[in-house]
Amino acid sequence: MANITEWDVENTKFWDNTGKAIARRNLWISIPCLLCGFAVWMYWGVITVQMLNLGFPFTQAQLFTLTSIAGLSGATFRIPSTFLIRIAGGRNSVVYTTALLMLPAIGTGIALQDKDTPLWVFQLMALLCGFGGGNFASSMSNISFFYPKRLQGTALGLNAGLGNFGVTTMQILVPLVMTAGIFGGESMTLVNSSGTLIGKIAAGTETYIHNAGYVWLVLLIPLVIVGWLRMNNIITASITPTLGNPIQAMLKITGLLAVAFLTGGIGLYLLLPPPTGSGLLNKWIVLPLVIAATVLLLRYLTTGALQQNLIRQYKIFNNKHTWAMTVIYTMTFGSFIGYSSAFPLAMQVIFGYTHVAGPDGVLVHTAINPNGPSALMYSWIGPFVGALIRPVGGWIADKIGGAKVTQWVSIVMVISALGVSYYMSAAYQSATPEEFFWPYFVLFVILFAASGVGNGSTFRTIAVVFDKEQAGPALGWTSAVAAYGAFIIPIVFGEQINARTPEYALYGFVAFYLICLILNWWFYLRANAYVKNP
Repeated sequence: MANITEWDVENTKFWDNTGKAIARRNLWISIPCLLCGFAVWMYWGVITVQMLNLGFPFTQAQLFTLTSIAGLSGATFRIPSTFLIRIAGGRNSVVYTTALLMLPAIGTGIALQDKDTPLWVFQLMALLCGFGGGNFASSMSNISFFYPKRLQGTALGLNAGLGNFGVTTMQILVPLVMTAGIFGGESMTLVNSSGTLIGKIAAGTETYIHNAGYVWLVLLIPLVIVGWLRMNNIITASITPTLGNPIQAMLKITGLLAVAFLTGGIGLYLLLPPPTGSGLLNKWIVLPLVIAATVLLLRYLTTGALQQNLIRQYKIFNNKHTWAMTVIYTMTFGSFIGYSSAFPLAMQVIFGYTHVAGPDGVLVHTAINPNGPSALMYSWIGPFVGALIRPVGGWIADKIGGAKVTQWVSIVMVISALGVSYYMSAAYQSATPEEFFWPYFVLFVILFAASGVGNGSTFRTIAVVFDKEQAGPALGWTSAVAAYGAFIIPIVFGEQINARTPEYALYGFVAFYLICLILNWWFYLRANAYVKNP
């Protein structure tokens, strides 16, 4: 049966006899659905590198903006997605939101077939890719209900960690499928050399960039079918009290996501420069406005039972742990997803060009570096390590406590980010930046690894400090705010590279990590902590 009306996984007998098999089945369908969500959300980090190599008529700053748009919309879609499970059911939410990913996949494939496609079309596709980012909140909330608290660190670590492999899968698969005309369409010729997992591709080579969108349909279509047939909705008072039929559930989901589409779209209009937007406000004003507007509109535009359901879930905002864990989780997941988004293009811009003084003594960054490493050969490794180690972070946290692991993660992130900033600065002032590539790259991979461990440990903490009803919404909310790292980090990198001071971006992130270190200690590790090492 798709709907389960009896669910008590904290009861060991029920878990062993009934719950375990159902939970595992839902988890192992959830993971590839989430993987595709991450892949579609994050694929602009790779597509923009290839657009640069193909000579699309956009500046580096405009290309960084595409990754930022996807980041902002994905994080904003997570806010309503936080509350979908209680309103629409787990199976209904996961299947429908996975199906929505087909819209940007098809649209991106069409748009990339023509270099004359206007920038606003790519920006719209990046906005729609946010569906993939939003899926994380509903997926994690859903899986949290299937497992007992003693196993949630591991279960959520597997769902999130293997789901995060969508970034790595995309960064490996997209460059490969662009080398052959497997989905038809006209090829384009590389202006600059490119690369894949297995080596460089010389300038002048034919490539099929539109495959970057179409390839995901091969996975999405069967996943939607399997999810519909094999996943479950848990219909209980504390999880999904009233469900209705699937059509009603999907209409609810559509309405809530439409609120995020509206607020995210208006926010981007206020942020982006003309001709697409007005450029009236900067990111530090737009971001809180978008978050506040989304939360308030969800609260006041809904009516009846739906509104009452949201009001009940909004009780998480009266819990001090909601705000503490939102900041701490932003350090871990926000860094992982933001660096995943910005890493390929930043690597291409810093190491793919030489940086020499012009006649006026000002550094020039436009000449291709023939010895530069291919961003598409190496950029997948950092997200791969971060995703691979995330379940390990959850497992260790289950053994020794989440806050203790998070504290060590904070220290490692501070040290490694300072190292990255040093080598990034040195490379961006050098005519031979490749000399600084390996220490920069190794330290960045350590930064990814630390963020991955912290992703697992912070989710362990959330699972312990919140009760059964609030744990799911809290997981979704913290992940929603943290996902804005995919907006902030690329846009900050783009701004600082444009200002010729890329290392300043890392200095700001280090300051934030230090704040998180202190907050984690105050709430969960000091002698009189609110909850000791949860």
